[in-house]
This record gives sequence, structure tokens and C-alpha cells, in this order.
Amino acid sequence: MDRLDNKLPSVAYFCMEFGLHEDFKIYSGGLGILAGDILKEALDGNYPMVGVGILWRQGYTEQFIDTKGKPYDCFHEYNYDFLEDTGVIVKVKIRGEQVKAKVWLCTQYGNAPLYLLDTNLPDNNAPLLTGQLYGWFSEERVAQEMLLSIGGLKALKALGIEPDIYHFNDSHPVLAGIELIRQKMDDGELDFEEAWEKTREQIVFTTHTPVVAGNETHDHGLLKYMGAYNGLTHGQMLKLGGDPFSMTAAGLRLSKKANAVSELHCKTANKMWEDITNASEIIPITNGVHNGTWQDSGIREAFEKGEDLMIPHLKAKGELIEEIYRRNGIRLSDDALTIGFGRRAAPYKRSDLIFTKREKIEPLFAEGKLQIIFSGKAHPNDLEGKKIVSNLYAMSQRYPQNVIFIQNYDMQIGRLLTSGCDVWLNNPIRPMEASGTSGMKAAMNGVLNLSVLDGWWPEGCIHGINGWQIGDGYEGKEHDRIDSESLYKVLLEEVIPTFYDNPAKWQEMMRASIEMSQWKFSAARMVEDYYKLMYIS
Repeated sequence: MDRLDNKLPSVAYFCMEFGLHEDFKIYSGGLGILAGDILKEALDGNYPMVGVGILWRQGYTEQFIDTKGKPYDCFHEYNYDFLEDTGVIVKVKIRGEQVKAKVWLCTQYGNAPLYLLDTNLPDNNAPLLTGQLYGWFSEERVAQEMLLSIGGLKALKALGIEPDIYHFNDSHPVLAGIELIRQKMDDGELDFEEAWEKTREQIVFTTHTPVVAGNETHDHGLLKYMGAYNGLTHGQMLKLGGDPFSMTAAGLRLSKKANAVSELHCKTANKMWEDITNASEIIPITNGVHNGTWQDSGIREAFEKGEDLMIPHLKAKGELIEEIYRRNGIRLSDDALTIGFGRRAAPYKRSDLIFTKREKIEPLFAEGKLQIIFSGKAHPNDLEGKKIVSNLYAMSQRYPQNVIFIQNYDMQIGRLLTSGCDVWLNNPIRPMEASGTSGMKAAMNGVLNLSVLDGWWPEGCIHGINGWQIGDGYEGKEHDRIDSESLYKVLLEEVIPTFYDNPAKWQEMMRASIEMSQWKFSAARMVEDYYKLMYIS
């Protein structure tokens, strides 16, 4: 990217979670992985960016299956000796009480500087406020968001960092916009409207969840009690977030520009939020993934040299099979078509769609022609999600040589699956998948996507050339029937015959998949787009 005389705006990237490595347990899933990949690309590309987040001492849940086939959650206390003590402690007034937060610096994983707030201090009444990521309930959630937002701004000021742009990744940091407005009202002779307009020039916002009900709202009474009004009046807060206070609506009203995370998601988001007055423009910037983290080096080298892709692919597949044997005690076949499905356990992702008509796949299992590997976690408080995990585990018990469930999904499992499987299955209810970055990781490893045309896939799919589509982009009440019928048809008539009868074409498709994905769906392209389309403009 043209550095414009090295005068690129400096950016503070705020996010509730950052997925940098499986050993650093401050992430839950895709949102955090995206944030981690952006910070890695910021370092690779020498962009002036820092990250602001929270040091979750107990991380997200470690989730396993008990003897009755039900998931249960574990929370450990983690110590991270590699973090650098910045010497900075900030205070945030929450529920009328000054809460102290220590600021740590992480540069361990090939990432731009990441500053993390930590309340685990002996003189705090609630040292575990930064204990569990997405744990507890509404009061603690607001408190954690205040800490990230207001505490994050105070930490940057104490560190002498003055960003040109504040990027809010999802709505959790939105209260930082209110703090910026308050500062301008306190420091100058600006009224609320003037301070709001000046603040908007500094903020960009990424919206993710393409379902209104999934976007966070808070009761005004709770926000006032917690201190989240932060000097603003009820009327002013209504102007920003409505009633109840919508964090996403506030993000759109506090930013100069917002982005959705795929072209299809942009259409969905604009329709969802069309009634929000005074909202920023929502543009599409499709997500990307960090090649250095997610693309197998052997696959990349073979692709660049024009060599046989199956040699490094089979090596990656063998590593996956060995890890499954180590964890589950079952050895899968190197030769059988292996489908991977790694997702957060949510109903719209329809993890068990392939089992809609078992009579279609049971013969394939019996002949040893098909293996399916699942992994994923449910939120500790999501009972519906836990039922999904239980159902997948039950399928692995019913078909022990053909269906695997890997417990305690994390970045390591994600890397193994997206490099070692033959096919990556994704069958959400369209248009409910905002992006779906795991499919990008698979694609740049030559793992062929078999996916509903949702999220990023409509931008990448050339059916039968670099992967396959399911369902022809259908949206409507018959989605389960239409998509399952399409899945079986494509699997039985195209995927399986190509895999077993036409290995030359399969390898051509692998090469086309890598060609399609490794720049267009990379973090390098994404961060470049952020600067060109959001930060500079």
C-alpha cells in the first residue's frame, strides 16, 4: 500500500477479545481471531496501530463432555509471565466505586502492541471483573464494557498514545465514544451536539451480527446505575442509542463510517438498520485471515513452486489424524474423504444438517468412504448450544469410526482442521453468517469449501472450479429441506466422484482455491482496505 509519505493515521483498535495463540486464553471465537489477525498484519505491514483489550485471567470456557454425553465448563486461573508491565494503573468509576486496572503489554505473537487491562489487584473489591470473558450477567457485562471503553482511553492517554482513529470492533467498546464526547464537553466550550460531531470524525465501527436480536441492548436504568451515562443526560443517551439502549445503533451514530464484514452482510446490515436516524454509512469490507498463522507452510511452498499439492496436504491430514488418535483414541483413514466442521455451537449454523437423512450417508460410512470431524463450543449459559454439542457427540458415539467430535475447540484444533481435512462444510441459514473466516483458512490450504452461499463464500465460489455451493442462495421458510437436498446432491454427485475418480481435477480445484483466497481473503488485503476506505477517507 502507498504509505502517503508515511503519514498514515494512527489507529487504536478496541475489541473485547483477541485471538493471538491457543496458549493465550483471552479469546472465545471468530471475533477475537479476527482482531488477533489484524494486529499481526499491522506488524507485518508496518501500520501505525495498537490494540486495546482486557486480560481475561480465567479466559473463556474450557468445555468437555461428561460420561453422560453432556458438556461441562471449566475455568482455570492463568498466569502470563511473558507480558510486559507498563507501570500504568488507571481508574474507572463503576457503580460509584473507583475500580483500578493495571495495564499490560503483549507483543509476544508477532503482533502490533496490544494493551490489556487487568483488575486482578488486591485493593479492588471485585478483582475478578476481568476474570471470565463473556461470563456473568448484564451488570458485569456493562462493567467490563466500561472498563474496556473508558479504561482503554485512559490507558492510552497515560501511555502517551494519541490515536487519530478509534476502531471499535463490534459494539462492546461503544462507551468509549461517550467518554470522548464527555472529554470534549469538559475540556472546551462545546455543547453535546458539537462534541458528538467532532467525536464522530475519530471513530469507525465494525458491525458483525446480522440478526437484530443478537445485537446487544441495555436498560437505561442499568446504564445509569452502573455509571455508564458518564456525565451525559438521559435525553442525550436516547439520541445515541434509543430505548432500550442499542449498542449497535450507538456505534452507527458515534462513527464517521461503519463496515459490514462481507458484501452480502453489508446488504443485510443496511436493511436491518435502515430505520436508525443519523447513522453512519455501512460499507462492505470483507474479512480476511492472517496467512502466516493459518496457511500451512508446506502447502504454500508447493503452490508457489507449482509442485504436487497432495504431498503436503497428506502430511497435514496425517497430523490431524494423529492428533485425533491422541485425543479420542480412534484412528481415521488417510484415504477416506474427510469433511471438517468447526463452529461455535449455534442453531443457525445447522451443524447436524448432514444427518437430516441418515440413509443417504450411512452407506458411505459402511463403505469407509466418508469421515466427518466436528468441533465447537457452546457459551456456558447457552443451553440450546449445549444441546447441539451433545447431539454432535451422540453422533460420534453412534458412528465411532466415521464421526469424530473433538472437545474443547481452540485455535490449535482450528489450524489442524482447516489444513488437514479434504472438504470444509458450512451450512448456515442464509443470510445469518456474517462472514465465516474459517472457510477462508480452509480455502488457502486447498481444503475445498462445500458451503451455503452465505457470508464470504458468494464472493469466492466458482462452483465445481474452486469448491461447491449448496442451495443456490435460497432464503425462505423451506431452507432446511432445500439446503439438505442440495447438500446430498452435490456431495453424492460431485464431491465424492471427483475425490475418488478424478484426483487430477481435485488437485486443480485445490490450486484454484488457494489462488482465489490467499490475497483476496487475507488480513493483508483487509487491513489495506481499512486504511483506504475507513481510516483515511
